[in-house]
Amino acid sequence: MIKNGQILYIYDAKLTNPNGDPDEENRPRMDYERDINLVSDLRLKRYIRDYISDKENLIYVRKLNDSSVNPKQIIDADKIENKEQALENYVDVRLFGATMAIKDKTMIFTGPVQFNWGYSLNKVELIEAGITSHFATDEKKSQGTMGRDYRVKYSFIAFSGAISGKRAVYTKLKEDDLTLLDDSMKNAIKEQFTRSKIGQYPRLYIRIQYKDTDTMFDDLRKLVKINETCQNVRDISEITLAVDELKSFIDKEEEKIDKIYYFVDESINLTLEKKSCKLEDVISKVKNIKKL
Repeated sequence: MIKNGQILYIYDAKLTNPNGDPDEENRPRMDYERDINLVSDLRLKRYIRDYISDKENLIYVRKLNDSSVNPKQIIDADKIENKEQALENYVDVRLFGATMAIKDKTMIFTGPVQFNWGYSLNKVELIEAGITSHFATDEKKSQGTMGRDYRVKYSFIAFSGAISGKRAVYTKLKEDDLTLLDDSMKNAIKEQFTRSKIGQYPRLYIRIQYKDTDTMFDDLRKLVKINETCQNVRDISEITLAVDELKSFIDKEEEKIDKIYYFVDESINLTLEKKSCKLEDVISKVKNIKKL
């Protein structure tokens, strides 16, 4: 049986566009009042879906023959006849849920795995540059297009997620699906890059699995903080992440925790009581831990 869980996920972005806003000339999404970079949950789920698909798993939210299509075309192409068949076939529906029409009947699946919007833990500056595309239309004529390219100088982005054991029953979420999710969180962003997305790397991932389907705590991002001296950051080597509150939380709630799954990039500098530490020092009180 799937239990409740929570996720803390941190990656960084250097001279890239983590999540363009189509209403703002594709500028990186920003909270300009606080100079905080924002990334939607849909952007993160897109990375995960594409990675899952690349591993030869069927997903529902996708294109057909590299073209966008309506959901009914997906259902027809996969020859889905009923609810049970849909849940058995689509990994992303078991994870994130979906709304779909099967045999003219609309079905709504609320996904057990959800993320809120990510935001940078540091203040972020944007860089803007002109770009030119030049295409020859024949031997004598040419046609060019001008545009703007917007990127962040450096963004240290944190996501929080939650897993509902009770919802997992209705979407038939499997342990193998969560294993695939863990693998996606570790590898998807660095592998699913495009021209505007290259320069992003996963730095830290923690999935806490609780012992029941009732336990749930507040946003785990509140338990980590970058050092106040981390100003005008341009590289991961300039980041120091204090994890004192995260350790205190895990130590306090250890009896409610069944298992912790994690990975940490060696480039990130973690501190406890202002001294460098390893992530294993933070989660050591939990007996059952698994490094991904």
